[in-house]
Amino acid sequence: MRNTAVLSLLMPLLLAACGFGGGDKTVEAAVIGSSDDLTAGGIHLDAGAQLVRGATVAGLVGFDAKGEVVPSLAERWIVTDDGRSYIFRLREGKWPNGRDVDGASARDALKRAIRGLRGTSMGFDLAMIADVRAMAGRVVEVRLRAPMPDFLQLLAQPELGLLVQGAGSGEMVLKRKGNVALLTPVPPEQRGEPAREDWQDHKRQVRLRATAAKRAIALFDDGVVDVVLGGRIEALPYADTGPLSRGTVRVDRVNGLFGLLVLRGDGFLADPARREALAMAIDRPALVVPFNISGWQDTTRLVAAGNPDDIGTIGERWSQLSMEQRRQIAARRVAAWREQNGGNAPELAVSLPDGPGSDALFTVLRDNLAAVGVNAVRAKPGRKSDLAMFDRLARYRSVRWYLNQFNCSLRQGLCSKESDALVAKALEESDLAAMNATLAEAEAELTAANIFIPFGPPLRWSLVRGSVAGFESNGWGIHPLAPLALTPK
Repeated sequence: MRNTAVLSLLMPLLLAACGFGGGDKTVEAAVIGSSDDLTAGGIHLDAGAQLVRGATVAGLVGFDAKGEVVPSLAERWIVTDDGRSYIFRLREGKWPNGRDVDGASARDALKRAIRGLRGTSMGFDLAMIADVRAMAGRVVEVRLRAPMPDFLQLLAQPELGLLVQGAGSGEMVLKRKGNVALLTPVPPEQRGEPAREDWQDHKRQVRLRATAAKRAIALFDDGVVDVVLGGRIEALPYADTGPLSRGTVRVDRVNGLFGLLVLRGDGFLADPARREALAMAIDRPALVVPFNISGWQDTTRLVAAGNPDDIGTIGERWSQLSMEQRRQIAARRVAAWREQNGGNAPELAVSLPDGPGSDALFTVLRDNLAAVGVNAVRAKPGRKSDLAMFDRLARYRSVRWYLNQFNCSLRQGLCSKESDALVAKALEESDLAAMNATLAEAEAELTAANIFIPFGPPLRWSLVRGSVAGFESNGWGIHPLAPLALTPK
């Protein structure tokens, strides 16, 4: 427990000398993305950077292999009866600079993290925090404006890892070797936990590389890597091509946003009713037929059902209409626009990521929109897009999370100032029922604006060899690196 800053700096070398090495002591992992993502700083973290940040920078709480919240810098906590105060007892330990982990330093680090996220969608999520206070010794209190059932899920996100002088106290330490990140588990006594003589017998290093999807899957099929993380819909067909991939594709049943964001509000897209026509024309179950995915539940609703603050007043759209009836209505709106604009069919450029999954998805979308008289084309580099695929995992269960993704200040497409105003008003409500009712009004405003065409939940998948311990499919799509370092039983 009396480690010094010098010892912290030497830790990676000491660990390597104590038995961590190659061969069966290393888990070879790949994450789909750019190699620059692995050690990216800042607040906008891609999949690789989130994995590294989560492993090397501890927050008050963190995630286990199942995506469930577990203690991290805080060894335990209590929630007051009114649900507005979370009081965390920190474990004993030191920051990498040698300073004691105490309430004041943790408070300051958390406040810095919160300030750094201002202007992002997560910054709007964190607006639920009214105050962060240091109490006696190793105690921190976080006060909320109102009860938030999934607050710990938000607090465990990698972006809220606590940094002191640019360094954090995570479960692993990082050593960069070219385009590869070598992550080594930290001895328990260095993290304020009881020492265990045999701890190395149950831990391995993780060697992580970030690469393009096709290359990552080829490495898996060739036996070079043991696990591939960060799979999305655009790369899913690749996972079916390799002979060794069969039976190893692990799909997460997640929540979030997956659909088309309306980027421009001129021409055909100027009218919310015509934007609604596009949403009405799409046969959502047909979108995932090319991917042979079972259990995917499509939706016409912007917010996923089942959130704890959903009061149930908003349901699926056009539920009384058949697909044919919806397309008839949509076709009439398209025809009316054509009559007023020289008789030419509207043409919309759709932006999707590269990959065979995007190709398959676009083919279905193009045919669906053609059925009501709209020509959809793939957006070319350098050309402005009209619509863009929007694919984002939910960070916690709340109507608020979904609405915050479309805040006008994010400047990512069309938006609704009326909805934003209602979300802000909900923060000021003292009564929980009134807050949730105001959020429902905000959802209704955003839905009526038709600035987003929802398809259903995102698709997330991984490739996992049987020799990998510590991987669990879960509803958050979260697969931290520290559990992957466990040795197989």
